[in-house]
Amino acid sequence: MKAGARALGVAESFSDDDRSVLCGVVCRRDRVTDGFAFGSCAVGGTDATAAIADLWTTLDREDVRVLLVAGVAPAWFNVVDLSALHERVGRPVLSVSFEASPGLEPALREQFSGDALDRRLRTYRDLPPRRRVDVNDETVYVRAVGVDDAAAAEAVRAFTPSGGRPEPLRVARLAARAARRFRADGET
Repeated sequence: MKAGARALGVAESFSDDDRSVLCGVVCRRDRVTDGFAFGSCAVGGTDATAAIADLWTTLDREDVRVLLVAGVAPAWFNVVDLSALHERVGRPVLSVSFEASPGLEPALREQFSGDALDRRLRTYRDLPPRRRVDVNDETVYVRAVGVDDAAAAEAVRAFTPSGGRPEPLRVARLAARAARRFRADGET
């Protein structure tokens, strides 16, 4: 991947509010950040996929080659449909998580029931499997749509110059936290 290649990284931040702040960051492989967009999704809702797609549309960046999403269940189990997101943005979509996990199904069953559970389980079960990717001296777990596992691992490594968190996701997470704090302080 060329040094000027760009990724859109999307991360979120929420606390006691009913809305989670989403941040999308366009970042070049060489760590230059050249775009931000903010949005929100409902905590415990089902609108994260649409909200992430809206960030893509807002940024309107044809030069972005890949979409990186921090996890698949932002905002308290607002499960992201990676395939639908891929169809909407027309680029590879990679979900990156940072901890080993037995999966979300037990937690979903504990927190939801009826139609709310069924909808989340359908979306969750349709996700591609997580693949372990060693990055620098750390391990991340990647789900990929629109690209094979080897190319997904290459993209994650290309955008992770140090540590284990890809730069677009690291910056998006910091910006989402700052925006949430700003919003919580009354936007003064």
